[in-house]
Amino acid sequence: MPDFAAIDAMRFFDRRPHALALYQIFEGKVRAACPDTRVRVLKSQITLENRHGFAFVSLPRRKAQGEAIVVSFGLSYRVDSPRIWAAAEPYPNRWTHHVLVSDEAQLDDELLGWIEQAAMFAASK
Repeated sequence: MPDFAAIDAMRFFDRRPHALALYQIFEGKVRAACPDTRVRVLKSQITLENRHGFAFVSLPRRKAQGEAIVVSFGLSYRVDSPRIWAAAEPYPNRWTHHVLVSDEAQLDDELLGWIEQAAMFAASK
């Protein structure tokens, strides 16, 4: 049976091979750390979810940011790091964080640690 999420992801990153490669590496690392992860490809983002969405991948809105992806995740607290591109608290004690990733080296243990925490937070809701 074909992997429709992988096919949809290739369409999502149409003509952005570097961004697709970053996403594929990211998804592989997330699935290794969180084996119950499901993937949904939507029009404007890719959602990685267990009970609820915990990580989201989208494309930067500005072309000046080049072949990059935006990795977003939610936690009960605000992460204080220079890597966080933007953070917002849309609901009390629910912080959404955005990280711009343009290089494979940025898909490191720190980012994956936040994603694992986000997965636990989403599963506990």
